[in-house]
Amino acid sequence: MTRARVGIITNQNVVDNQYRTYSGGVMNTQAVAEVSGCLPLLIPADPRFVSVEELLDCFDGFVLTGGRPNVHPEEYGEEATEAHGTFDRHRDAITLPLIRACVDRGQPFLGICRGFQEVAVAMGSTLHPEIREIPGRLNHRMPPDGTIEEKFALRHKVTFTEGGVFHKLMGAPEVMTNTLHGQGVVRAGKRFRIDGYAPDGTPEAAYVEGAKGFTLSVQWHPEYNAGEDPVSRPLFEAFGAAARTWAERGVPQPVLQSA
Repeated sequence: MTRARVGIITNQNVVDNQYRTYSGGVMNTQAVAEVSGCLPLLIPADPRFVSVEELLDCFDGFVLTGGRPNVHPEEYGEEATEAHGTFDRHRDAITLPLIRACVDRGQPFLGICRGFQEVAVAMGSTLHPEIREIPGRLNHRMPPDGTIEEKFALRHKVTFTEGGVFHKLMGAPEVMTNTLHGQGVVRAGKRFRIDGYAPDGTPEAAYVEGAKGFTLSVQWHPEYNAGEDPVSRPLFEAFGAAARTWAERGVPQPVLQSA
C-alpha cells in the first residue's frame, strides 16, 4: 500500500564552514514514518529550487519544522534588530505562501516551534524576539547544557480551551510539554486561533479558524519521543490520518472541529 507523502521542511546548515546542507532532523522523519504512518521526504525550502505550486502537487501534507533562524520581522511589519537573531529568507519565501495555499485548499500541515511561528505570521500575527524579556514570562529557551533527554524534558503545562480542538484531541484539559524556543506570538492574527497557553500566558497551541483541513500547530517539539509520549502521539496520528485522507480523495479531513 502506498503511503501518503509528507514533505518535511528543512533548514540550511553549513558543515565544516563551507558545505551547505539541508536537514530536517531524524526525529521529524521518525515521527512521520512511525507515528503518522506516512512517507517522509525532505524539502529544500528554497525558491531557487522548488516552487509552492510544485510542492502542493507533490505532497499530501507538510511538517513545518523547528529551526534556529527566525521568521524575518519584515514579514509582520517590523524592522529587524540584533535581538531578532538570524534569518532564512529562502525558507520564509517558501513556507509563508505554502501555509496560505494549504489553508485555502484544505491541504494538511503540522507546525512545530518555528513552524508554529510561521503559521502565526502567515495568518497576520506578530512575534516578540525574546519572550523571556516580557515581565512575568518564563524562560522558554532550550537549556544550553545537558543530554538530549535533559534538553527535551517536560518543563511546563499547556492548558487548552475547554471543549476546543486540542482538548478533544488530547482527551485532557492540560498537558506537560517541553519548551525550546526564544520567540513567541504577542498579537494573534484574526484567523490564528490560539487554543492553548503556557502558565505565563505564552501561546503554545493553535489552529487556523475556518480552514477546511488540518492546521494544528504547537510551540513545543512533539517530534521528540513521539511514539511514546501521550501528547505527541495523538498529534502525529491525527496529522497522518489527515494526510491519508488527502492522498485518497484530495479533500480535507472533516474532523477536529472546535466546539
